[in-house]
Amino acid sequence: MPQLELFSMLPLTDEKKPVARLLLSTGTCPRCVFRFCGVDLHTPYKLPYKELLTELQKFLKTGKDELTLEITNPPLKKMRLQDPETGTDNPSENGEIKNSVSEDESVASKDDTLCVCNVCLGVLQEFCEKEFIKKVCQKVEASGFEFSNLMFSVSFPAQLSVREHAAWLLVKQEMGKQNLSLGRNDIIQLKEAYKWITHPLFLEELGVPVDGKSLFEVSVVFAHAETVEDCHFLGTICSDCFKPAKNKQSVFTRMAVMKALNKITEEDFRKQFPCPPKSPKAVCTVLEIECAHGAVFVAGRYNKYSRNLPQTPWIIDGERKLESSVEELISDHLLTEFKAESFNFSSSGREDVDVRTLGNGRPFAVELVNPHRVHFTSQEIKELQQKINKSSNKIQVRDLQLVTREAIGHMKEGEEEKTKTYSALIWINKTIQKKDIEFLDNIKDLKIDQKTPLRVLHRRPLAVRTRVIHSMETHYVDEHHFRLFLKTQAGTYIKEFVHGDFGRTKPNIGSLMSVTADILELDVESVDVDWPPALED
Repeated sequence: MPQLELFSMLPLTDEKKPVARLLLSTGTCPRCVFRFCGVDLHTPYKLPYKELLTELQKFLKTGKDELTLEITNPPLKKMRLQDPETGTDNPSENGEIKNSVSEDESVASKDDTLCVCNVCLGVLQEFCEKEFIKKVCQKVEASGFEFSNLMFSVSFPAQLSVREHAAWLLVKQEMGKQNLSLGRNDIIQLKEAYKWITHPLFLEELGVPVDGKSLFEVSVVFAHAETVEDCHFLGTICSDCFKPAKNKQSVFTRMAVMKALNKITEEDFRKQFPCPPKSPKAVCTVLEIECAHGAVFVAGRYNKYSRNLPQTPWIIDGERKLESSVEELISDHLLTEFKAESFNFSSSGREDVDVRTLGNGRPFAVELVNPHRVHFTSQEIKELQQKINKSSNKIQVRDLQLVTREAIGHMKEGEEEKTKTYSALIWINKTIQKKDIEFLDNIKDLKIDQKTPLRVLHRRPLAVRTRVIHSMETHYVDEHHFRLFLKTQAGTYIKEFVHGDFGRTKPNIGSLMSVTADILELDVESVDVDWPPALED
């Protein structure tokens, strides 16, 4: 951080001096003093901690009515602020502050150790300084993620909210003596102050900005075992605010604690918790520093040329039936190139294992979870598509491209209103002539009722669905075979429309022709979903 020059007319005025002196004398760090005095300028928070403490102490010793911060490289000392009468860090009795430091007395202590802030538990002392942010940045650089900006998030112990509430009641009482008021919203939030200090340091260390919308997140989780019981009295007084939640080790979450603090009366709070709060012996600990990247999405269209390839892995009772799937032939390559942890595959409908998908293919999208590489040129994506296509003769992909999460919705939008075209090779038990099938060509927008097919009843609920066969075209093959081209509403079960599924689909080809019909081959000729956008070769 460049050396800071003179900052004059800082809004820490004479009327706030008693509050600042009171807080500092009871073990509150300078940055928290500023927060409770409503200082919303970023600059003073960014001063190195020891310099800030020295300047604040100078201000409180003098008769000046405004704090001017001038950095002249003063000698640095670690201070513990104590009550000169008792020698304790927390001069309090029955929740009432015993303010023994007069305006003319020094707020410096006798010893030379760092007093851990009784409000932020060291967060605004040790964990926003350049040295700590360097450690975080070292973890980021070692993580192997590719990023051009980052989101920085922090998780503070829930008991900080209790301590902040206690400090607010203390300051509120002190300001009341001057007929001044202090609402909880007048206090600068801890996360805000932390952000003001740390964001410029990340830019300085990593050369990239902190952006709240970035998909790359760096998170730090703080804990403080010494004060973990600070919240427990709230569980007795406001028991309805604390309910066990899944995946939560403790009921004392920050949201639950805040709910209880909004409910408890000031009188009950003061009876249960000291105002000011007591200074702990140690600062917070860092439970974890984690890096993660939000999912990225790749879309395209695939053709499937095999009649022995499922769309997704075919596993029954834990046993794999076929060695591969469309999903794996595509996604395994993406997983490798994007260095992602896992993937989720979705498509506009699905075909059976023995059905081919021809024409311009079926739209699909792959969600790549926690990818370490995210920046690809259009040429690199094209080369990735070629790599997929060369790896197997069972599938081909086209129009491979990066898309947004929101764009995936277009693939599913109005899916049942879309149309699909099929080609089916049909067998008939009776001898037929060309003229026996020509009447099917004239049927338009035929409504059929389909009860959930027996073959999918194990994974789909029993229901009757009405679907529309928009048009049919017949090509005579021989006395027992013809090819039928159908344009249907998406979601139509074509096999069942041919053979009837023991009467579960009505009408069907068998009933329309008064024969027993079966389907020998089925191909998807087109999926009429105009997504993703077609790309030039």
